[in-house]
Amino acid sequence: MSDLKSSKPDKKAPGATEAPTLGIDALNELALNLHWSWNHMADPLWEALDSYLWHSTQNPWVILQTVSDDRVNVLLATPEFQVRLSALLQHKRKFFSADAWFQKKHPAAALSSIAYFSMEFMLTEALPIYSGGLGNVAGDQMKAASDLGVPVVGVGLLWGQGYFRQDFDADGNQRALYPVNDPGQMPVQPLRRANGEWLRIQIQLPGAMIWLRCWQVLVGRTKLFLLDANDFANTAAHRGITSELYGGDAEMRLKQEIVLGIGGWRLLRELGLNPEVCHLNEGHAAFAVLERARYYMADHRVSFDVALTIIRAGNLFTTHTAVPAGFDRFAPELCWKYLGHYAKDELAISMEELFALGRQNRSDASEYFNMAYLALRGSGQISGVSKLHGEVSRQIFQPLFPRWPQAEVPIGSVTNGIHVPTWDSAEADALWTKACGPDRWRDDRPLADDVRRLTDGELWHMRTGARKTMLTEVRGRYARQLSAEGGSHMDVAEVFKEDVLTVGFARRFATYKRPDLLLHDPERLIRLLTDSRRPVQLILAGKAHPEDAPGQALIKHWNDFIERPEVRGHVVFLSDYDMQMAQELVKGMDLWINTPRRPWEACGTSGMKVLANGGLNISELDGWWAEAYTPEIGWAIGDGREHGEDAAWDTSEVGSLYMLLEEQVVPEFYDRDAQGVPSRWLERVRESMATLTPEFSASRAIREYTNDHYLPAAAGYNKRAANGGKLGVDVLQWQRSIAEQWNTLIFGKVTAETKDGQHQFHISVVPGGLHPDQFRVELYAGPTGESEAKAEILAACKSSTDPSGTIIYSFCCLAKRPVTDYTVRLVPSHAEASVPLEAGQILWQQ
Repeated sequence: MSDLKSSKPDKKAPGATEAPTLGIDALNELALNLHWSWNHMADPLWEALDSYLWHSTQNPWVILQTVSDDRVNVLLATPEFQVRLSALLQHKRKFFSADAWFQKKHPAAALSSIAYFSMEFMLTEALPIYSGGLGNVAGDQMKAASDLGVPVVGVGLLWGQGYFRQDFDADGNQRALYPVNDPGQMPVQPLRRANGEWLRIQIQLPGAMIWLRCWQVLVGRTKLFLLDANDFANTAAHRGITSELYGGDAEMRLKQEIVLGIGGWRLLRELGLNPEVCHLNEGHAAFAVLERARYYMADHRVSFDVALTIIRAGNLFTTHTAVPAGFDRFAPELCWKYLGHYAKDELAISMEELFALGRQNRSDASEYFNMAYLALRGSGQISGVSKLHGEVSRQIFQPLFPRWPQAEVPIGSVTNGIHVPTWDSAEADALWTKACGPDRWRDDRPLADDVRRLTDGELWHMRTGARKTMLTEVRGRYARQLSAEGGSHMDVAEVFKEDVLTVGFARRFATYKRPDLLLHDPERLIRLLTDSRRPVQLILAGKAHPEDAPGQALIKHWNDFIERPEVRGHVVFLSDYDMQMAQELVKGMDLWINTPRRPWEACGTSGMKVLANGGLNISELDGWWAEAYTPEIGWAIGDGREHGEDAAWDTSEVGSLYMLLEEQVVPEFYDRDAQGVPSRWLERVRESMATLTPEFSASRAIREYTNDHYLPAAAGYNKRAANGGKLGVDVLQWQRSIAEQWNTLIFGKVTAETKDGQHQFHISVVPGGLHPDQFRVELYAGPTGESEAKAEILAACKSSTDPSGTIIYSFCCLAKRPVTDYTVRLVPSHAEASVPLEAGQILWQQ
């Protein structure tokens, strides 16, 4: 990393009283905190230093590493520059030290920090260590945590190349490029000990102990810690572990996940941090569960089982995967190679015990080790990323909870949201500020009524201004792209019109996302685009993984279509879709299209970014749109059901998509009043912004995580760890008793009668080797359909015990349903344990 520049203090006349002149250190302080990526007060400073670099990189740190000392000193000697710099530093320091939502709402919370582990973080294009959706969520939640004062600490990897970059050859085929990330040009700093030594930690890999360098990124008032293996003390093979995000084979992926999970928790402890809560953003980081348990073992001199039982309460696992094949799984021999020594020498358990945490069938020696299973079994809470994804996840993980109804599989959901200040346009931000005030995303005040007071004129002025800004940026990008591809030098000024309905489709190109759905009937699409009275212009972008040949073929399909003379100027496919391009596109789009195959879009966030800018959505009823959609705020395709890879259904859906565009979307956009304003369209815009943007914001998501997950997890962990771990030991003993004695439980006679409008049940249970306090007797009645969407679960009470030890339980309920609807069941019970997560046994009445 380049040495920080320093400036010489100006000489002052004796007795001078003016404020000291700020130097390069002040600029460094601003540039090394990513707050500038969503607070744009300092933009004029960076533009003044180097306008071209600022607009092309949006990276203040690279500007400070590039411009000359002379240029910096000239500006630092300018009074106006000094005034602005001083004001920015004072504002920053005051803002970060002030109490935020968390400190005001939970002043006495026993929660010092939440360790947020993720394989990728999308914070800014100046730090390209992300691929897409997973990193998007991680980055936006880090920023929202900063805004709200939630004590989140991020843990990730500093990727040497990151994800691949994209361009097209002359035939429209995708090419993958791998430029190197230079840490000296990115806003990261080496973590150093008090004596100046670079903090490096070690982990054991087969045949060698490797060094991991530690870095720090400031994200507002929060911090992100990163590890990389590119230490010269390592072999060439080991230095490449953190080279390529989602690259390499299964063995490389396993090494990366060991570095993230085990190395990441070691890094936190080296820094003196012992977070009460560990949040696993996908299963990639699940090894952090093991390392957290190992540290607890060492700190308190307890066994692995006791440690895991205690720390489990403080772990939260968010799954983003919509299909079982999406989970990382590793062959047994690979796990033996990389984890055998770790299990034996550091966890003091057998590999069979370790394998049991990551297998469905714990005794199947051939079954692969599933990282999602490890994350689930090591966590006290599990959530999906949308309501629909919660349902899908309960189905995916159902095999781990045999004989339990799917609805009771212990997985909830926290729907993702976007960090609005990162994704809104300058025009939209000004309008939000006018309507809702500057602190709108930093508290929990309702915003809908404020937005509904905005006039059509205000909304339309914002929309036309943002669209114009976006199209200017897109034209510049497209011109550079055509030149690089060696294509025709068309007049890009004629490519887009600023008063035309502008539609966007930009995301990862994978077959399940059906990015070619609009191409199902190309002639119909051409008629839609080229209508002389009501034209449409379409902007596309997206990458396919370098090993995803079908996804790359979809890109080629679009590029071939764009070459048709009649559509040139109406459709473009921009290469190298990245965060900066995404920010440009979502700010100006009138309409955003999303066409995944339900239910494979776990959540999706691109459409949320559009609605924050007054754009509208037309989307499959999948992911977040399945819970967001109402006819007043946008359009939906599909029937809300799953149809698999049915080509006939695809044909039906694309027909409805064309029809919606032709008969509703396009006419509504061009239906103008006497002032040239599309009032019906703006009614949707207003209601979409008012109801959806606050609900699908990262601010709401982080408040929900904090109130419903982080605080309960911290309380659960603290409670289990108190008094030398007494409660944790008690829960573990209960688990062992349930496992050993469950099969001794026996149902006796069950009777039921209906009298005076009530059902009366009497249930005999032989407890066997269990104490009656260790289980519960319940009556279960499954859902009956639309009128009874949820199961009815009623707890029976002990009424007597006969001399043989048989316990009689009784229950009385209103006879709203037939007595035959009810089934008696026995389930484990402990006041401080999560069932069925920590004890999945269940016994149904035969």
